[in-house]
Amino acid sequence: MAELEITDITVGEGKEAVKGALITVQYKGCLADGTQFDSSYDRGQPFQCVIGTGRVIKGWDQGMMGMKVGGKRKLFVPAHLAYGERQIGDKIPANSDLTFEIELLEVLTRDD
Repeated sequence: MAELEITDITVGEGKEAVKGALITVQYKGCLADGTQFDSSYDRGQPFQCVIGTGRVIKGWDQGMMGMKVGGKRKLFVPAHLAYGERQIGDKIPANSDLTFEIELLEVLTRDD
């Protein structure tokens, strides 16, 4: 079974993403063949989510940990850490491995 692959394109210098943090990112998601299925850049609006608590796919929960603001990271997310056997809309077939390029813009924790 394929594993999550994390590649830092740029290492950030800012605040670190930790479990339970609200993160703001820009990202692009592609299927294994390079077909783009989603992009916050195209929507012109960053994406916010809480990380490490099961609100996003496991690949993001695991792959965003320790990333710092200002950083850019590429995640290869095997199907079992993405949507598994579920088809998502008409863009993501069942059992799809996904690749994301993610830019971390902000991290907010309860202390902020």
